[in-house]
Amino acid sequence: MPESKETKAQRVERLKHDKNSWEHLDQIREFARLGHESIPHQWLTTYFRPWGIYTQGDGKGVVGGSGGEGKAVPYFMVRIRVPNGLLTSEQVRTIASLSSEHGNGVADITVRQNIQLHWVRIESIPEVLDRLRSVGLSTTGACGDVTRNITGCPLAGVDSREITDVSPIVLAIDKELAGNPEFYNLPRKFKISVTGCPEWCSYPEINDIGLTATGRLRQGREEIGFSLRVAGGLSTQPHLAVRLDAFVQWNQVIPVVRAITEIFRSSDALRQSRERARLKYLFLEHGWTAESFLTAIEGRLGYALDPAEPEELPSHVHRDHLGVTPQKQPSLFSIGATVTRGRIKPSQLRIAADLADRYGDGHVRATPMQNLLLINIGGLAVPAVIAELNAAGLPVLTSPFVRGTVACTGSEFCKLALTETKSYARWLTERLEERFPNYQDDLRLHITGCPNSCGQHWIADIGIEGKKIKANGKMVDAYYFCVGGSVGQFASIARPVGYRCPADEVPEAIARLLSAFRAGRRPAEPLQHFLARHSTENLRTILAGGTVELAERDLPVAATPRSVEDR
Repeated sequence: MPESKETKAQRVERLKHDKNSWEHLDQIREFARLGHESIPHQWLTTYFRPWGIYTQGDGKGVVGGSGGEGKAVPYFMVRIRVPNGLLTSEQVRTIASLSSEHGNGVADITVRQNIQLHWVRIESIPEVLDRLRSVGLSTTGACGDVTRNITGCPLAGVDSREITDVSPIVLAIDKELAGNPEFYNLPRKFKISVTGCPEWCSYPEINDIGLTATGRLRQGREEIGFSLRVAGGLSTQPHLAVRLDAFVQWNQVIPVVRAITEIFRSSDALRQSRERARLKYLFLEHGWTAESFLTAIEGRLGYALDPAEPEELPSHVHRDHLGVTPQKQPSLFSIGATVTRGRIKPSQLRIAADLADRYGDGHVRATPMQNLLLINIGGLAVPAVIAELNAAGLPVLTSPFVRGTVACTGSEFCKLALTETKSYARWLTERLEERFPNYQDDLRLHITGCPNSCGQHWIADIGIEGKKIKANGKMVDAYYFCVGGSVGQFASIARPVGYRCPADEVPEAIARLLSAFRAGRRPAEPLQHFLARHSTENLRTILAGGTVELAERDLPVAATPRSVEDR
């Protein structure tokens, strides 16, 4: 009988089993010496990824254009792992120089506090890795079927409202898992968030492991520990993390995180399909519950965790720490600057580093909302820092449209994306600012170029997902609308409303929705609540330009769809 054809999942699992590419940096150096043509296919599809390296463009690294005599030049994206978003001015300058010299002047801050370089050729990769290592940075584990960058509050250690500074825990988890050969071969990517921030700015609700600091009283003394959530994730079947009945003590965090990672690693059922290999599918398709998952953790630990303590869920819409914020340290402030759609120039990185040295203590932080923070700025220096940031195109105060907009990498560099997102995000926010020059309400507008939801459109007030549709006889960029997503107290997955339109019609569709909101809202009502009390049919009609009678009473709305249809 003929042998059955190897599936994609089987092929990837075989390749990962055959080689841990973290042990083969010498091969990358050899590829750089011999040129792109020397790279085997399995490196392009599998082995570069745990090094934080992806092909860009068509999947082979080819991105239009030409590299001498009309020959297309292959390029890579290199993602820099930045645990908790913690950076020094020296590291920021190094990234700026690498972007200038090897990345065509492009750098992106991601929603996981990484920084990505683009247009990097194989000949440059060894130098990029070596120079990053020389300043204490790494790309190890920034991509691939491994534990991704550990996210945390960018104001850790300085936020006057934080429950505790969890950055040491983040760095300890990073040391435990990043580059650890025991955890090289996971079923898929694995995401962890730890925060002591009362706003939960690193989004524990959508991580595989979400640890949020909380306190309890024991024998008259307060003890700081963590609430525990598992199996959050977005993509094509969005799933908010499940809270377990557990209080994780400070010294239990590493063993608990390790136990959960081992559960994920040992789940053979998750290795059968690349599309269903995330931890959330244990809950969505394999019958796991909060109780059975906690039992599995405790079985690996060898002891029971204490029951969960009450916690206060955040209600604040924005989790970005933009603007000027007093620190817990007297007379010092943090300043959060907007990096529109996360794309930043080398010159802007250098200015941020220089300001951190001149007016602070040389520390810069990347945020999960794709922005930058300067910390430990003296009160008298705040106006000067704001002025210089504004002059550099890194405004401290922006419109609600710019502040609330997140965009994934898009088709410019990502082979999975159907639409261009970065420059489109700038164009879209500019159109909305023109349409609503005095708009003051909070708005989270997330743009993603494909169903994988790297732009997190499922948790936005208005989330748009890239599509292609035919208009005037040709295929054009288009977007599909989802509305009403949120996290925290009002956590819910956005509803697909069945409306899509060409990309150039999106501003007017959003304008129609916001106009209806302003006309029909209740006093002080946020947009998410307005959306929740209107039917999907009404919202679709509003987006399309039809007329509806705005709801006067609440309507029941399913918060979390088990699957997403009609997209």
